[in-house]
Amino acid sequence: MIASDHPGSEGTAMQQIDVFRSSTWGWLRGTLAGWATLLSCLIGVGFLIILVKWVENLAATYEISEDRLVIRRGIFMKSIDEVELYRIKDIRIDFSLINQWAGIGTITINSSDETTRRAPLVIPHIEEAQRRREALRALVDAARQRRHVREIDMAHEEY
Repeated sequence: MIASDHPGSEGTAMQQIDVFRSSTWGWLRGTLAGWATLLSCLIGVGFLIILVKWVENLAATYEISEDRLVIRRGIFMKSIDEVELYRIKDIRIDFSLINQWAGIGTITINSSDETTRRAPLVIPHIEEAQRRREALRALVDAARQRRHVREIDMAHEEY
């Protein structure tokens, strides 16, 4: 875990706990598409695919602080989105057998925040995904306790 202030956080004193992005190397060694790309490097096409995937992964950075998850997207046109941790309802991790061998996983976050209201936030090919998921769960619990917030599920029963 990283514990330092972000130099580009214009005027905010957000204490970073972790910063990560999707891993191109993890994708290459941890997915069938990655293995196929490595094989296609023998004929030269794979290098272009790797470059495109690397730029795609470079374009999104995820920062976790005590109170929020910040998603920074873009290279030329940038956007910054935040999910308040106390609003997170569910954190799921998915990984195939190859993903497990490569040490990567896909984290999916559902929350009541506007960022994930229409669709969950999917963060693919993350190194140490299981450790990051557990750390995020602990931070969500701590954020709820600090704000004195409880999650209540409302079930609609049909008669």
